[in-house]
Amino acid sequence: MTTATRSGSPPRLAVSLVFVILGATQGGWMARIPAIRDQVGVDTARWGLLSSSSAAGDLVAIVLITLLIGRVSSRLLSLAAAALVLLNAPVLAGASTVPALVVGLTMWGVGATFLATPVNALAVAVERHQGRPLMSGFHASYSCGVLAGGALGTLAAATGISPGAQMAISSGVLGALLLAWAGRLPEEGVPEERKEERRPLRHRFTPQLVLLASIAFLASFVEGAASQWSSVFTADFLGEGSALGAATYTCFSVAILVARLLGDRFVARLGRGTFVRLSLLTTALGAALVLARPGLPLAIAGFTVTGLGIACVLPALIALAGRQPGVPAGEGVSVITIGQWPGFLMAGPAVGLLAGAASLRVALLSLIVAALGAAVLSRWVAVGPEPVHAGR
Repeated sequence: MTTATRSGSPPRLAVSLVFVILGATQGGWMARIPAIRDQVGVDTARWGLLSSSSAAGDLVAIVLITLLIGRVSSRLLSLAAAALVLLNAPVLAGASTVPALVVGLTMWGVGATFLATPVNALAVAVERHQGRPLMSGFHASYSCGVLAGGALGTLAAATGISPGAQMAISSGVLGALLLAWAGRLPEEGVPEERKEERRPLRHRFTPQLVLLASIAFLASFVEGAASQWSSVFTADFLGEGSALGAATYTCFSVAILVARLLGDRFVARLGRGTFVRLSLLTTALGAALVLARPGLPLAIAGFTVTGLGIACVLPALIALAGRQPGVPAGEGVSVITIGQWPGFLMAGPAVGLLAGAASLRVALLSLIVAALGAAVLSRWVAVGPEPVHAGR
């Protein structure tokens, strides 16, 4: 245990703040996409193509973090990535040309994806120190940040504040908080005898971590597909219009937040292995409700149940990856990042291609298949004892 985690509450709050920073910048940006698109002067089709620029940044970040994690302090990596996210946010939001937008989106992909691994490693360290499940709560902080950033963006749009000015204000406030709390961030908790060791990258891909990464891929596919297509299913496939489509997505998002706020309690009672399996089965049930008899009530109820089920799967997998025997937390989490990224990336296009070939209802069957496949794989997850604080 590192000295940085001697006090449980300040490190927990500091790590939660970093999750909030990641969520708030993303939520603030997404709320202002229409205004930023108008600033740049591109149509919807070209915007969709340009927005894929962030994927290049994601790939760069995955390569960098895979090489650096376990060799550089997770605290230092988290601070550097959070600073990049905050500095880039107003530049991205203020973009008025296509090159500026592409650079901003690429840097967003680098910063946000780079930040995910070390901050989750810090969350594992806090959870280990406090001796109880906390990971879902950390991810709830991210969800709260997304909602807060979106609300601020809505308010800024209503009052005529430009996207660049909005993000500059929020980055300034969040940056000041980060400076004030940076010293309270914990260390990852790598044993002293391992600090000088340079393990070959292949050694971190243990059978258990590959299994967890495979489940993360499937879970990310489900979460990405549901978040991108829930509103479209209601608005277009069911013909209920954009307002009810947005309401369906909102129910899905709120369900994720509620589940993450409560998830740690269920993990403590059920254990992570059982919790992951039940969550994935709940996810499959929700998707089945959506598709069983297409209609507005079942669509809203089904996507809400899907959100409740999928919300805490990735946090649980990250926590398990961070506690693998003989593997530093950051290295274990990095394998989950490698697994989940292509799941999110592929979800939207894959469902779109299937919908074009058949129908959106048929395409969304992939959510049930992915959730059930992940539930089957979860039977082979080895779950050791939860960490218990020596002082408890």
